[in-house]
Amino acid sequence: MDYTQQYKIWTKKADKAYAQELKSLAKDDKELKERFSMPLAFGTAGMRGVLGMGIGNMNVYTVARASLGLATYIKAEGAQARGVVISYDTRRMSFEFALVTARVLAAQGVAAYLFEDVRPVPMCSFAVRHLGCKAGVMITASHNPKEYNGYKVYGEDGAQMSPEATAQVVKYIDNSDYFDIPMADIVTQERDIIKGKDNYSLSDNITVIGSSIDNRYFDEVAKLSLSEEEVAEVGKKIKIVYSPLHGSGYMPVTAMLERMGICVDVVEQQRLPDPDFPTVTVPNPEQPEALALGIALADKTGSDLVIGTDPDCDRMGIAVRDKNGKFVTLTGNQIGCLLMDYVLSRNAEREIMPDNAAVVKTIVTTRLANRIADAYGAKVYDVLTGFKFIGEKIKQWEENRHRTFMFGFEESYGYLCGTHARDKDAVVASMLTAELACYCLAHGLTVYDRLQGIWDKYGYFYETSKSLVFKGLDGMERMAGIMEKLRANPPASLVDREIIAVSDYTTSVTKYSDGKQQLINLPKANVLKYDLGDDMWACVRPSGTEPKLKIYVSTVGEDRAQTEELNKRIQQELSAYAD
Repeated sequence: MDYTQQYKIWTKKADKAYAQELKSLAKDDKELKERFSMPLAFGTAGMRGVLGMGIGNMNVYTVARASLGLATYIKAEGAQARGVVISYDTRRMSFEFALVTARVLAAQGVAAYLFEDVRPVPMCSFAVRHLGCKAGVMITASHNPKEYNGYKVYGEDGAQMSPEATAQVVKYIDNSDYFDIPMADIVTQERDIIKGKDNYSLSDNITVIGSSIDNRYFDEVAKLSLSEEEVAEVGKKIKIVYSPLHGSGYMPVTAMLERMGICVDVVEQQRLPDPDFPTVTVPNPEQPEALALGIALADKTGSDLVIGTDPDCDRMGIAVRDKNGKFVTLTGNQIGCLLMDYVLSRNAEREIMPDNAAVVKTIVTTRLANRIADAYGAKVYDVLTGFKFIGEKIKQWEENRHRTFMFGFEESYGYLCGTHARDKDAVVASMLTAELACYCLAHGLTVYDRLQGIWDKYGYFYETSKSLVFKGLDGMERMAGIMEKLRANPPASLVDREIIAVSDYTTSVTKYSDGKQQLINLPKANVLKYDLGDDMWACVRPSGTEPKLKIYVSTVGEDRAQTEELNKRIQQELSAYAD
């Protein structure tokens, strides 16, 4: 069926509420192709796309179809009674998509547990585990622009659904239509009536959940505190600025810090939910611009720390004052190493470090983590990009007791301490960052002093990531061509540094320059990584959720300017392959 036929079906079957939008597409052939040629992909990260009518967009029909596929999978597993947790963030249509998901599941006899208001990713992950559910759904597009929304699915362990289970769900989705999908009748669709409810029955198979889950989550997070004395000493004195960037983090982050007795000033312009994210270009704490209002407030209040979380509160960015008192934003690698060093050092100082301590990071995350972990006798495990792989390690160690999980992080501003959740947790990260600031203040230091101490001890590591965007229907094709070119004519060096090994994750083989080969004990993935020696490396991979080719480069040295210049030149050399 071609895109014009799909379009005609949608104009006939879609609700009248969408008639005007569909009619406006009639004479725009390019837009018709974009929206109706290819279904929105459903992968191990669920699905994510631009809002709008069409099989390639996020809308009530694509959400209902995905939910029917998930319901069919759960029924095949005999897990209807265990059910599904459904959470959502502050994006446009998030609540509506969550409600559609609950109604489709309920109509198939699958129990649905719908949060009464916005909740972040980690609380969804926690609730799946706490309630013993078979799966979870988080309606979010994470840190993408305001035009996007998404549908992220979790397995029974609270981690993103496994590739094997996802393949089964996709099979059922592919066999489903977009229209005439049964939905359960509910007592109300009014959001304001649902707000504040807990253990409230919306229909026979839909239960609204709220504060009882929140309190259990906060109890678990509180157990991760490592410096109670320092927090008690300076928690009322320290000044911290926080921004939820119009997202779901406001309630849990401020509630957690208040529990600890830590004072926090909230950026008022970014406190309330707003799907337009009017104060930022993109609601992404990775971007320094996203923390600009927080830094401005911190300069007024004399604060030394600014914390920002993305709309679904799984990523956290921070800004701290440097030696000159000027605010600098830290990278995800720097924040991750700061928090990991804090967790490991405090466990060592309190003599509670387990003998089999382990840290998990992704293959595109800094090797500074390895040097820090080695100093504390902790083992580092590398996994593929995607926090679900960190969750898999936690599950594996819970079953075999081989290692004790201490900390996990990825360069894209995602961190996890504890095993209460199995995805990135910016609530925990915010708590630990605030606690680290208290610990530093109590010992006459700043957070930046702590970071400088890490560099002085282990070397100056500088990491960058660059995204090359390929829009349009041929975007994926063009990215595949670049990867093919790199494999067919691999570079022998980068900026005159010999490549001592090339790891191709599609073949699961690392080839060394001396002819030796080694198997990679990780799932296959479309990734190329170049080892440059001395803990320096470069990596190229297509994004799994967006039409982007990502280039990562990590350089190390004692001279900061030379280290950063080398990094820049390697980025330029690899980017030239896309020309």
